[in-house]
Order: sequence, then C-alpha cells, then structure tokens
Amino acid sequence: MTSFEIFALKNRMLFYNMLTTLIGIWLIIVLSIRSISPPFYEIADVAHRINMISIPVFLGFIFIIQLVYEMPIRKYIDKKFSKNNKTFGINTKAKQRVLNAPFFIIGLDLSVWIISAIVYTILYKKFTNIELAAYRVFFQNILVGLISVTAVFFLLEQILQKSLIPHCFPDGELYATPRTGRIRIRTRFTAFIFAVNLIPFFALLVLVQGTYNTPIATTILLEHVRTSIITCSLISISVGICLTILLSLNFSRPINDIIFALKKIHEGYLNSRVTVTTNDEIGYAGDVINEMTEGLKERARMKQSLELAKEVQLRLLPQNSPKIGGLDIAGFSLYCDETGGDYYDFLNLKNPATEKIGIVIGDVSDHGVHSALIMSTARAFIRLRSSKFDSLINIVSDVNYHLTIDIEDGGQFMTLFFLSLDLETGVMNWVRAGHEPAIFYHPIEDKIEELKGNGIPLGIDEKYRFSLNEKMGLTKGQIIVLSTDGIWEARNKNGEFFGKDRYYNIIRKNANLDSRSMIDMVVGQVKEFQNGAKIEDDITMVVIKITKDL
Repeated sequence: MTSFEIFALKNRMLFYNMLTTLIGIWLIIVLSIRSISPPFYEIADVAHRINMISIPVFLGFIFIIQLVYEMPIRKYIDKKFSKNNKTFGINTKAKQRVLNAPFFIIGLDLSVWIISAIVYTILYKKFTNIELAAYRVFFQNILVGLISVTAVFFLLEQILQKSLIPHCFPDGELYATPRTGRIRIRTRFTAFIFAVNLIPFFALLVLVQGTYNTPIATTILLEHVRTSIITCSLISISVGICLTILLSLNFSRPINDIIFALKKIHEGYLNSRVTVTTNDEIGYAGDVINEMTEGLKERARMKQSLELAKEVQLRLLPQNSPKIGGLDIAGFSLYCDETGGDYYDFLNLKNPATEKIGIVIGDVSDHGVHSALIMSTARAFIRLRSSKFDSLINIVSDVNYHLTIDIEDGGQFMTLFFLSLDLETGVMNWVRAGHEPAIFYHPIEDKIEELKGNGIPLGIDEKYRFSLNEKMGLTKGQIIVLSTDGIWEARNKNGEFFGKDRYYNIIRKNANLDSRSMIDMVVGQVKEFQNGAKIEDDITMVVIKITKDL
C-alpha cells in the first residue's frame, strides 16, 4: 500500500465520524431556521455566537478522544505495513479496539450530543428571553444526535467490513477475540427501527407540542407547521434510505461471500475461504464454514493416505494364486473400510524331507487402520518364522509371543487358522488360534465337516502353547474352505444375517466350480443378499480344491 492509502486507512473511521457529526450540526441549523415560532431572526445573533464557540469545542473533543482510542489501531497498521512487518504485542489490543470501535464511538458521540443539548438549553435561557427556543433546541439536539449516532453505527460497520477488519483479521475468527462487543443481527434491526420509526415519531410529537401557547396567528402557525412537517419528513426519508442502503450492504456482502465460498466448496475447490468481516451470527457462520473446509481438506488428505495404505496393504496379500500340481487354490479379501484386519497368505514351508504348502488366514479384532497395522505386523512375524523349518506349533507359538508383546494391553487380538498340506503323504495339519473352524467338504458323501481344534487368539497370552490337529487320506474332489466371519455375519437392510447355513449350501451347490469361481459365487451371493446395505466387516476367503489323490 502507498503512504496515502495507509493514511486513509488509519483515518477512515475518524473522518466519517466527524463528517456525520457535521451533517448532524447542519441539520440542527436547518431545523432551527424552518421551525415553528418564535422566528429565527429573534435569536439568530445569539445562536451564531453560541455556535462559534460550542461547535469547535464539541468537535475538537470528539476528535481528540477518538484519536486517543484509535492509537493501538494506528500503531498496528503502521507496523503491519512497515518493512519488518512486526505486529506482535499490540495485535490483540488493536483487534479489541477495532471490534469495540462502533460501540465506543457512538457512545462518545451520543454523550457529546446530550451534553451539547444541555449546554445549548442553559445558554439560550441565559442569553434570550424566549423560553420556547431553549426547549426547542434541546429536543432538536437530542433527536438529531440519535439520528447521527445511528448513522455512524451503520457507517462504521460498513467501513470496518470493507477496510480495517480484512487487515486486522485476515483469518477471520472475530468471535475468538476476548473482551469485545458483538454486533448481533437483532442489534442492527433494533437500531434501524429506532432511527426510521421512533425518532421521526418523537420529532412529530415535539413539533406538535411546540404549537401550544404560541402567540402567532393561526394561518401563519399552520404554514410553519406545514414547513416543519415537510422538513422533518424529508430528513426522515433521507435517513431511512441511507440506513436501508447501509444495512443491506452490511448483510449482503458477508452473505454473498458465504454463498460464493459454498459454491466453490461444492465444486471441489477446498482452498476457498469465507472472508469474515462481521462479529455477528453471519460472521460466526463464516468461521464455521472455514473450519469445516479445513476439516474437509484434512479428510481429503486422510482419504488419500488411506487409499495409499489400502494399496500397500493389498500388495501384502498374495497377488497370484500358487500353481501346485494336485491343488486348485484361490484367495480373496474385501475390506469394509479403506484398510482392514483380515489376512490370508500362501507359504512355502521348507522341509528337506517332504514338500509342504502352508495356507494361513487371520482376522484382527475390529477393523480400520489400527487393525491393518496389527495385521501387517503379524504377517511379517508369520513369514519370518515360517521361513525356517519347524513345526506348526512352534511357528504359531512364537508368533503369538512376539505379537502379544507388541499389542500388550491394547485390548486387541488376532484369530488365526494355520493349515499345512503335505503333497507327498496327503496329510493335512492345522493349528487353530481362536479362529472359526475351516470347512472340509466331501462332494461324494455330500458331507461338511468343521476342522476344529483348541487354541486362543494371538496377542492374549504370550506363554500359551497351541496344539496340532491332523487329518489323513485326502482324495480328489475334496474341498477345504478357510474364511472369516464377515461372510455369515453380513446383514441386509432388515438386519437379517446371511448365516452359515446359506453359506454351506452355496459351497455344496457349486462344488463343481474351480476355486476362483466358487469365491466369486459366494461373494456375489453375499452382496445380492445385502442388497445395497453397507458391508460392516471384512470378508476373506480361501478355497483349496484337491484335484488328484494325494
């Protein structure tokens, strides 16, 4: 900003307050000339002498007091636009003065108008013999003073919105400044109604009261009344028009800013902000919208981070099904959130004597980011421990030990079903750590068997030792299905569960399909059952079909 622009900014409130006061003084003079008896010329000389002394005194008093009040604001502006741009220390005080300026200045102006009304009344009584003139000038000063301070109120608010507040409150949050008055909406309307309705009404009463005991012919008195009414009416209409314009601007500007910002936010421009310039309910709404926008931006960043986390987590799952002679294997996971706690994996269990494959499925309690982190940790433990030749009992027990230490008292745990298939001997072993039993289906006998076993979830007791379960004599056509409870606990919009019976029937009816098609059939049936209802838990499923006798 140029030096002149900074000067104009600092003196804008002072200039318009002095200008409005001068207009009020001019109105007093106009009303005095065009008022009812006694004729103005009888007191013109006295009025002129009093005005020559009183007007400069009163204006000088307003000028000095307002200048002293605005000193912190002026210092703030000087510092803000200086080269070093340091505003610390006077920032809060300047903000308080800016927000309290309308209340202080109209209080100052109203006090001066009341004092001037009293002083003029005393002087008129002392230097004139016309008592009616003294009372008339008292009421004229009071009424014009009320009009003047009301106009100053709306004018100062307009000045604050357009110039000072954007510089003092670039980030809004006017309501957060302590020890400040709040210009509420009802305050504005009250002042407006008072200025355009009540003040003209009181002026009319004073005008009528002034006709009593007036020693003037009726014809001349009526002419004076007509002139006074026209003058008062024109002043009232002019004041009403001006205040209506100011009031509409005071409302329309912040509301238009809010509408514009909301449109931009709706279009996806989250950097849009409401320029908050008022300390009322509209300004507070603007601050709330700005806070909401920041929240949306943070939510967008979080969503982007979760999408990246989802992509990373999905890469932790097997990208391709293993190609093993005699087996048809496929796996699938569907998370209800961006990240989840379900896990499955295919492991090459190194054994010098036999060829074994490990199939593991797990489910961390709850779902979301924290469950995904536990799932990733468990996966690392399982892969690391499985890379060394050992029994399933030792592998799962060691994973449980380390995971319990990591989780500690977090209140979470992980269920696990670890299955191994010996492709040479046809022996199947498994360790069940609190997980739902796997399904073993005999298509020829049309019999579903649950692969059960004892074992608590991982992460509860680091010293717990798990037990090994075994099944022999695997033959062609048999199907092994590992899954999480997100399948049978899926609910539709009526709250009905999918259920295990429906799940088992799908496996029976589609046993002739390959493993991938069976998974697709189950997932498709679950989604059809839910009929648009939100998935409340992760869904994970692994299907192993034996394609030759082992």
